[in-house]
Amino acid sequence: MDQITSHVLRDEETEITVLSLGCAVMDWRVRDRPVVLGYADPDHYRQNPGSMGIICGRVANRISGARFVIDGVTHDLPANAPPHHLHGGPHGIGRRNWDMTPDGDRAVELRLVSEDGDQGYPGQVAFRVVLRLHGGRLTWEMDGVPDRATPINLAQHLYFNLHGQGTVADHSLRIAADHYTPNGPDLVPLGRIDPVEGTDFDFRTPIRLGDGHGWDGNLVLRQGAAPAAELVGPDGMTLRLWTDRPGLQVYTSNSLSHVFPEGSGAAHGRFAGVCLEAQDLPNAMNEPAFGSILCTPDAPYRQVTSIEIG
Repeated sequence: MDQITSHVLRDEETEITVLSLGCAVMDWRVRDRPVVLGYADPDHYRQNPGSMGIICGRVANRISGARFVIDGVTHDLPANAPPHHLHGGPHGIGRRNWDMTPDGDRAVELRLVSEDGDQGYPGQVAFRVVLRLHGGRLTWEMDGVPDRATPINLAQHLYFNLHGQGTVADHSLRIAADHYTPNGPDLVPLGRIDPVEGTDFDFRTPIRLGDGHGWDGNLVLRQGAAPAAELVGPDGMTLRLWTDRPGLQVYTSNSLSHVFPEGSGAAHGRFAGVCLEAQDLPNAMNEPAFGSILCTPDAPYRQVTSIEIG
């Protein structure tokens, strides 16, 4: 079993612990307050039923029916959220141990080669993730270079609780999104892009999260909006998110439960944290109107997402 390594990024009031396993952010502290959920032991991330803190992929979110077609060839994937495929599969890149190269207190680089056929995906992909910390802002630079056409859609899957304890009921969330992709009861998008007006996904003005019944769905971000999202805790601690991706999945840990001993953040349970997963639109391989996530050697994958907490 590969040894899990870690590296700590430090910058003024912020300290972030990154693991080689899944590029997971295990701990994030601002003025010594924990602002993300985590497990107490790095080895717990080998199982990690909540996908806590990791980079999800090769394709984040759900792929309907656990299959897609490229050039007339059907590719079958493991249905780890039956009958669908979720977050790259049970042994996706967020469950793999990456090669980690620290770069002082402010950056760390992680690399992984995902082999042809890995979790059913075609082609070999060389992944590289660089995390940089500056001025309290953590930036993910995520690249994937395939040797043939293959879908890639990565997403960071951190659970945020800016109070460091309790639930996120007293947090308020604003998102610059006029549209969303409504889901069916199986949490797979219905294939439409609808206005948020009059729906539970209208975050254009701040919503107190405790006033809802929980969220697990994708918003279509307003292009050029900066920041794309803003989360404010009960005492004014604020998270701001910037991304070059068109979508943002909001998940309020509706089905999260205590499985392993918790780290320094809030205890795990429903509404213990909120995930803000910058991504391409979910199930795009089976919904042409959602845009292409096919990458090639000449058009590799690239994402830049930044989150600042202070």
